[in-house]
Amino acid sequence: MNIYYSIYGNKNNPVILFLHGFMGTGEDYHQIADELKNQFCCLTVDLPGHGKTTVNGDEKCYLMPQTAQGLISLLDRLKISRCFLAGYSMGGRLALYLTLHFPQRFYQVILESASPGLKTDQERSQRREADEKLARKLENIPLSSFLIEWYNQSLFKTLKQHPDWQKLIERRTQQNPQELSKSLRNLGTGNQPSLWEQLSDNSVPLLLLVGEYDEKFSQINAEMAHCCAIAQLEIIPHTGHNIHWENPRKYLEELIKFFGTGDRRKSL
Repeated sequence: MNIYYSIYGNKNNPVILFLHGFMGTGEDYHQIADELKNQFCCLTVDLPGHGKTTVNGDEKCYLMPQTAQGLISLLDRLKISRCFLAGYSMGGRLALYLTLHFPQRFYQVILESASPGLKTDQERSQRREADEKLARKLENIPLSSFLIEWYNQSLFKTLKQHPDWQKLIERRTQQNPQELSKSLRNLGTGNQPSLWEQLSDNSVPLLLLVGEYDEKFSQINAEMAHCCAIAQLEIIPHTGHNIHWENPRKYLEELIKFFGTGDRRKSL
């Protein structure tokens, strides 16, 4: 895979790798990265199936283990041996996989509205069926129609009230629905290996961010914090699922408080 990326700031500063959610791109973090670029070096990417990243292999390349390895290879190519990591939703699930499988590569990790996947084979099977139906819709109906249906989920109720809502939708309409369907089938929650049992062994400090109005993920993240002694949970007030878009000020405040400055790397 040829991962498209952008770098904001001086690479001599501590690096933060940002992973976007489903239907997003690295551009979703432009405002965040612009605020941080004097203190950190921000690395944003387009995940497989999204934006300008291209995949030359078959659909196995979109699976979580292969996507994670692709990101590690990118870090190697950029000569980044260790960095901070922040992921949202789908990107948060991927960030947790990276944390658990490549712990030596990350100082600290922020998981925003994320989960360790589904616990049972039955749950994963049912979710794969649901993901497959959505993937087929992506391939067969106008993307604009799919976006209406996707963002009608209760998760995004507060996001739709944001003053920049139309700007977000316009950005989503630039995506390739055929590529998005491959991501949904392979990197979706149904196809993700469960990470629940590995949480207790995690050695990398985690900050779990979840919006006050996001009841589903509030429950999931409370259980994650209970399973992982090194994880701390922060509920962001007056916010739904997409914290960094709905409330970038609070997101930045939590990020800087947790990641601190580059000096903290010496003790991690």
